Amino acid sequence: MYESRARGAARANYFVSCRKGFLGGVALVALSLTVQGGARAETLMSAMGLAYVGNPDLNSQRANVRATDETIPKATSGYRPTITAAAKTGRTQYTQETPPTLFTSGGRLDNLTTPTSYGLSVTQNVWNGNRTDNSVSQAESEVLGAREQMRNTEQNVLLNAVTYYMNVLRDTAIYDLQQSNVQVLNEQLKQTKDRFQVGEVTRTDVAQAEAALAQGHSAALTAQSNLKTSIANYHQIVGIDPKKLEPGKPLAAKMLPKTLDQAIATSQAEHPSIQAAMHGIDSAQLNVKVVEGSLYPTVNLVGSVQRDLDPSPSDKGFRTVTASIIAQISVPIYDGGLTYASVRQAKETLEQQRLQTDLQRDTVRAAVVSAWGLYANSKLQIEAAQSQVTASEVALNGVREEAKVGQRTTLDVLNAQQTLINARVSLITAQRDQVVSSYALLSAVGRLSAATLALNVAKYDPQVHYNQVKDKWWGLRTPEGQ
Repeated sequence: MYESRARGAARANYFVSCRKGFLGGVALVALSLTVQGGARAETLMSAMGLAYVGNPDLNSQRANVRATDETIPKATSGYRPTITAAAKTGRTQYTQETPPTLFTSGGRLDNLTTPTSYGLSVTQNVWNGNRTDNSVSQAESEVLGAREQMRNTEQNVLLNAVTYYMNVLRDTAIYDLQQSNVQVLNEQLKQTKDRFQVGEVTRTDVAQAEAALAQGHSAALTAQSNLKTSIANYHQIVGIDPKKLEPGKPLAAKMLPKTLDQAIATSQAEHPSIQAAMHGIDSAQLNVKVVEGSLYPTVNLVGSVQRDLDPSPSDKGFRTVTASIIAQISVPIYDGGLTYASVRQAKETLEQQRLQTDLQRDTVRAAVVSAWGLYANSKLQIEAAQSQVTASEVALNGVREEAKVGQRTTLDVLNAQQTLINARVSLITAQRDQVVSSYALLSAVGRLSAATLALNVAKYDPQVHYNQVKDKWWGLRTPEGQ
């Protein structure tokens, strides 16, 4: 009677259900979280959509791209004229004293005037050692690099959303499993005490059952703490607390590389962190040319017009208009070695960026190999965990039957029960790992994005803001109206 009741309670409360499904593997059909019964079910794709739209880290990177876009009009300003208006006014008092002479008595003459002038000056650079051309190209490389950094951040955010989504499902299932185990252990302790009263077992058996129950309570509290942590992490990435999560599924095989060599080749060609580093090399090379341009002459064309007014109290003042157009050439000779040091510094920075790019390639390659190994083994781990669960169930049933006839002790039953619990936890973890590892592999090769996953959200297009500001000549407001 006890066996039937205990097995029924355990099987009714364990939240692990395995069946054949997608990719010939095992789906997480039983891992679910329900906080509000009437809430609409949230899917893995919808969680990633929420993270894509509202994650602060990703939105901050988008703002950084928009800020980097403004380096384009800043650089192209070198092609445009500089216009300056100037005006001045004031009072001038002129006093002249003349000494007496043979024919005059001398005297004092006071003259008060209000000199005023205003004018306009236009300076147009003709040549500056190609610094403007190189600055524009450098700004374009920085914009492209910022976009790749944003794409890398998008990958990280989406992968974190998948990871914490599956962590919530995993920890929910483990918590429910541990709570069910506590119920079984409570029943086990009650049955052991009853058998102790009739002399079938000893006080040692009761103590062992009590110890197992205390351990079960501890495991349930740990599982509860892990679940709270996962929920907090989920809120940080997705922006809301999980309410009702649907089971997650790994990516379809057609979305992933077929071989490890293909995965490595794809990552080296497409991963955003490598692409960003390569744009960094371009920017550093152009910076060397910009700094070297300071050693070349600068040719400007300056046009100006100015009107001077100098009225006097007797209305006998004068008014003049002056207009000019002048070509200026400035040839640097020596600035104390500042420019030469700046050129050498820029070249060392370029070499550093090249080394960083090589390091980034190696880092990405290592990540691909690791992700490939985890994903390739995930199906085998699930199969092994399933076999372990099946064998542990059979063993537990056998130990319980043998315990009834005195061939097994209470400790044997408790150990078999704990082995089954551990096996079920391993199965839950393996199912979670299969889903996460599939997305981690796609991220490692550089293809995890809202577009690739066809998320039902408005895709952010950095080209829109770029086109809005690249040719702006004036204006303080951003395209968003700020």
